[in-house]
Amino acid sequence: MKNRTNQRLEAITTGTLIIGVDVAKSLQWARFTDYRGVEVGKALAFKNNREGFETIVTRIEEICKAKVAPKGKFSKQRFRSVIIGMEPTGHYWKTLANYLIERDFKVVGVNPFHTKKAKELDDNSPTKNDKKDALTIARLVREGRYFEPYLPTWEYGELRGLNNGRVSLLKRSNGIKNTITAILDEYFPEIWTVFKKPIQGKASRQVLKCFPFPWYILELTEDEILSEIKKAVKKTVGIKKVRELIRVAESSIGVEYGLEAAKIRIRCLVEELDLLERQLDEIEQAMKNKLEETGYAEIILGIKGIGIVTAAGFLGEVGDPMRFKQARQIANYAGYNLVEDSSGKNKSGTCISKRGRKQLRSVLYQMAFTMVSHNPEMKALYRHLTTRKNNPLKKKQALVVISKKIITIIFSLIKKREHYNPKLVLGSVRKEIMLAA
Repeated sequence: MKNRTNQRLEAITTGTLIIGVDVAKSLQWARFTDYRGVEVGKALAFKNNREGFETIVTRIEEICKAKVAPKGKFSKQRFRSVIIGMEPTGHYWKTLANYLIERDFKVVGVNPFHTKKAKELDDNSPTKNDKKDALTIARLVREGRYFEPYLPTWEYGELRGLNNGRVSLLKRSNGIKNTITAILDEYFPEIWTVFKKPIQGKASRQVLKCFPFPWYILELTEDEILSEIKKAVKKTVGIKKVRELIRVAESSIGVEYGLEAAKIRIRCLVEELDLLERQLDEIEQAMKNKLEETGYAEIILGIKGIGIVTAAGFLGEVGDPMRFKQARQIANYAGYNLVEDSSGKNKSGTCISKRGRKQLRSVLYQMAFTMVSHNPEMKALYRHLTTRKNNPLKKKQALVVISKKIITIIFSLIKKREHYNPKLVLGSVRKEIMLAA
């Protein structure tokens, strides 16, 4: 197999126009070079809108037609191909990249870390500005230090958007739960002895909305409290739970200042939490529908321990798995490739690079965590990895190995269009090693 950097270099010929773009919110810079890294024409500043995008396309067309060489000299060599490099950070780059790709330009990504390290090579100065960075990006592309970014389309693009939305809602939901917990610990810490999960239960949420603190509880009779709770649940909470709530309220050590403000806060937070949960249900239903559209739902969900949300999240982050040739490429895409830091006699241990999609690793970790509990094959492999005599792994290390194994299983099943077979998961060699351990 050819070195990937060599393959990229071979794509750059004497007739290739290389463009580096530094992307920003409002004003962006583009620098144009030939295959040697020598500038062609002047730097271009353009706005982050359609008019600005049309400006850079017009400039590209002018350079390709003008037979212009560096410093305004004429050349017989016209540019026959174009490569446009940019840093795919944040979200501003996506609109420009999409616009250029739709017009059949080749758009590539440059690692921002590489730009940061390489910017001092030209002038030995740590000075940073958008105009300078654009030229650095162009020269990194010229050296083959780029990658082709993937913008998922169709159902995969929908799944990625839905998964990102779900993650965002979960973060907000967790933040609200932490805030409610802090308020309860201050004003009514004893509520945790009455309700094991006061933020999650329907009855306890009704209590939080109507009379969340001891002062409000003691103002009401048993029947009034029970009647209010019955508006949320019919059978699960009875008079015994109400009496227990009154008893702990009478001996509460919660503070008694700012009660009205705290009551309003906690009611607003609980109502917002209800809204977020309804939105999560809506998103997860949409994920289920889009997962079915991929044609891989039955295969992936046939693996014990993988649910709709994690399966949809996996495909949203990876895109179409068939765009990869090997399962190892997906593992590298997630940042699971192993690295070490060695110099002379000093040699460090290996660890994963984490130079990949963080959210994909998160989805795989959730899969692995569930499967070691519910999937017999993964449970046995996990136990072997953590208890073997030679080089036993820590729990998190073993989960990383399980995550990579999950990638291999999913990729193999999709590629072969087969369903999950527990007998074939570990393989005969692995089984022998586990039995011998």
